[in-house]
Amino acid sequence: MSEAIISFKNVSKEYTLYKNDQERFRALFFKPRNAKINKALKNVTFDVRRGESIGIIGDNGAGKSTILKMITGVAFPSEGEVQVNGKVAALLELTAGFSTEMTGRENIYLKGYILGLKDAYIREIEERIIEFAQLGDYIDQPVRTYSSGMKMRLGFAINVNIDPDILVVDEALSVGDASFKRKCKDKINDIIESGTTVLYVSHNPESVTEICDRALYLKKGELMYDGNVKEAYAMYTKVKEEEKKKKAAEKKKKDAAKKAAAAKEAEKKAETK
Repeated sequence: MSEAIISFKNVSKEYTLYKNDQERFRALFFKPRNAKINKALKNVTFDVRRGESIGIIGDNGAGKSTILKMITGVAFPSEGEVQVNGKVAALLELTAGFSTEMTGRENIYLKGYILGLKDAYIREIEERIIEFAQLGDYIDQPVRTYSSGMKMRLGFAINVNIDPDILVVDEALSVGDASFKRKCKDKINDIIESGTTVLYVSHNPESVTEICDRALYLKKGELMYDGNVKEAYAMYTKVKEEEKKKKAAEKKKKDAAKKAAAAKEAEKKAETK
């Protein structure tokens, strides 16, 4: 077995939920009373080996984004330990870290520094990034003059051309027109085929099965299954069907109770006449 490039050991993450911004501000100085806690992750443990492609599946709020944020260093665990041993490219918030007053070219260097890259290496990949982004003369214009799509193009171009050890991909990512989207998908496939470790978040069973050889199934912050992609989706589908049946049964029960209450009320009214 190859070494673990990502390791989660008994990881839990809690977020404090505030009613409003005033309450959030007060919490900077005073311990909040009766604060509502959201447990985004609950004692999650798994290892990712170098070169693996892992699909992360589950409903919204399952904890998928929290795991990705920890891998990219945006969030940290409340309990447990997270280790990441490699350079991470995250195709999530593509424009994070850009300076709007700096040019696109200058932002390549700025983003590179944020990612811990050296000047010599950034110079080496600079033209490759510019060619991929297809921004033309705008590359030397301030980013504040860019459309949102242009900024996303630049962010994507930087992240996929830094030769990452770990690639984090959100399927919801949408960059540019159909031609550029095809180019982005081809580039991601090239990175995967090169042996880069991939974490892929998706609701699409076909795309996960195509890209990944293993899946993590999360439900309400808990790791329910870690293993074969098809088996992970089979469990996910089974749980969804059971939840659907449970909701239907509860609705039927409520409707019956309402119908019985209405009949009783009608009977009372008939007796009083």
